Amino acid sequence: MEHVQEAQQFERKLNGRLMMNKVSKGIFFLSTLFGLVVLAVLLYRVLSEGIAYINWNFLTGKLSTNPERAGIMGAILGTFWLMIVVAPVTMFLGVATAIYLEMYAKKNKFTEFIQTNIANLAGVPSIVYGILGLTVFVRAMDLGNIVLAGGLTMSLLILPIVIVASQEALRAVPKFLEEGSLGMGATKWQTIRAVVLPVALPGILTGAILALSRAIGETAPLVVIGIPALLIPFPGSIFDKFTVLPMQIYYWTLDSSLVAEYANLAAATIIVLLVALLVLNSSAIIIRNKFTKRF
Repeated sequence: MEHVQEAQQFERKLNGRLMMNKVSKGIFFLSTLFGLVVLAVLLYRVLSEGIAYINWNFLTGKLSTNPERAGIMGAILGTFWLMIVVAPVTMFLGVATAIYLEMYAKKNKFTEFIQTNIANLAGVPSIVYGILGLTVFVRAMDLGNIVLAGGLTMSLLILPIVIVASQEALRAVPKFLEEGSLGMGATKWQTIRAVVLPVALPGILTGAILALSRAIGETAPLVVIGIPALLIPFPGSIFDKFTVLPMQIYYWTLDSSLVAEYANLAAATIIVLLVALLVLNSSAIIIRNKFTKRF
């Protein structure tokens, strides 16, 4: 009799767990479906409103108060020059910091404190970095709202992401490779340069490219430091004033309440920005797969 009761009890628990599993699976499926539906609606609306406005004149023209003559070449060039600053600054400082923390720094409470704060900085709202850039680069260093100030501000924004991604890539390198190199008489730096970095490079590049994708799509820090959006000449160096694609989308969206056609221009600019982000993210996957096969 006791065995029968235990079997019934076990069966009830099993049925409860199976039911809970089905409910959880259904909730997760509905959550995913909701996100996909919202994404599909957004893409449909953007494509339907903006695809007709994408032409050669739109891609190569200057910004204008006349919606029929407005173009985004200035914003495209501004985005390009911004990345010219952000990419090398972020890569050099981020990878160098990760190498020091993983390969040279002693493991103690102080380094744990630094790493914890770096991880926390990755989740700080972007507008906080805009305030920091306004205080340090625009006002204290008196750079103004030029490409260099915007690039340094965006570098601060994505630097924690690159550091964390680089650290994870370095930790994934098998220890026997490093130990074997040191055992053969190589110095610490020779081991890092010739053995550790080539193996960790796919992860480092993937994290860096994804971080750059975030920088391209950010608007709040640039709004805070006062980046203009209309009727400025094409930027030709890192010391020129500039605008970027997200800023142009932001201002055209605001102006759409006055002139409805600006909404279509904003949608067309969103398509261009999405294509740029898709190219960057795809290149990250290609680079990762290429170096993974090699090493």
